[in-house]
Amino acid sequence: MTAPQINDKTVDIEGILELLPHRYPFLLVDRVLDYELEPPRIRALKNVTFNEPFFQGHFPGHPVMPGVLILEAMAQAAGCLAHLARQADNKPHSLYYLVKIDKARFTRTVVPGDQLVFEVEQKRLMRNMGVYTARALIDGQTVSSAELLCAAKPDPAR
Repeated sequence: MTAPQINDKTVDIEGILELLPHRYPFLLVDRVLDYELEPPRIRALKNVTFNEPFFQGHFPGHPVMPGVLILEAMAQAAGCLAHLARQADNKPHSLYYLVKIDKARFTRTVVPGDQLVFEVEQKRLMRNMGVYTARALIDGQTVSSAELLCAAKPDPAR
């Protein structure tokens, strides 16, 4: 696989697999629609299908995407942004860990057939941690929002 092009403001699934360590069934970002490095922001996409493994138990007969997975998906979009920024600065690959969630809100359930668009902005960096504001939208309407704190650690696999 090849790394995504920095001057190409989209990233397909092959590029996402280079950026994030997550794999099925826990990779929750399907595509980066666009991103900017100044100011740092990203829009990413998750197609929600009935085939998601969590729908078998959440809830049988009434499938709803768990809110904690929506938050995880927003954090993965933030991780993509962080990796793209590090790559642009020729910094070594790191792992990003979600270490704190503040002000999480959910305003609508997410069900099979929905298409989630994540809008994430980096608010500040302090040492190896970044603060992000994130929203998940369906058809332009916010269904979830949160402030995320992510920490970078060396990637032992690289």
